[in-house]
Amino acid sequence: QVQLVESGGGLVQPGGSLRLSCAASGFSFRSAIMSWYRQAQGKERELVATINAPVSTRSYTDSVKGRFTISRDNAKNTVFLQMNSLKPEDTAVYYCSWRNIWGQGTQVTVSS
Repeated sequence: QVQLVESGGGLVQPGGSLRLSCAASGFSFRSAIMSWYRQAQGKERELVATINAPVSTRSYTDSVKGRFTISRDNAKNTVFLQMNSLKPEDTAVYYCSWRNIWGQGTQVTVSS
C-alpha cells in the first residue's frame, strides 16, 4: 500500500524558513519521480517542485526559484522541501505526490 506522510509545516514569520519532509512507502522510492504541490485557500493546487530519478535533476515553479530546494534521501525513502525567505503568498497546504497519489498535506502559514 502506497503511503506518503508529510510533516514539518507550521507558522512562520515572513523571511523565515521551514523544512518539509515526506516519508514514502509501498513503492520503489529510489526510481520514483517525486513532487511537491501546494494549495492555497480558494485556489487550485499548483506544482511547486519536482525531483527526478535516478538522476536528481530538479525543477521549480517560477515563484519559488532561488528560495525553495527539493531534495531526497533514498536511504530513508524521504523527500524534502527546504523553504527559505518565505512570503505570505507561500501560505498553503503542501502535499507531496507520486503518480497522482497524495499525502494528507501539511499546513504552512506565513504571517507576522
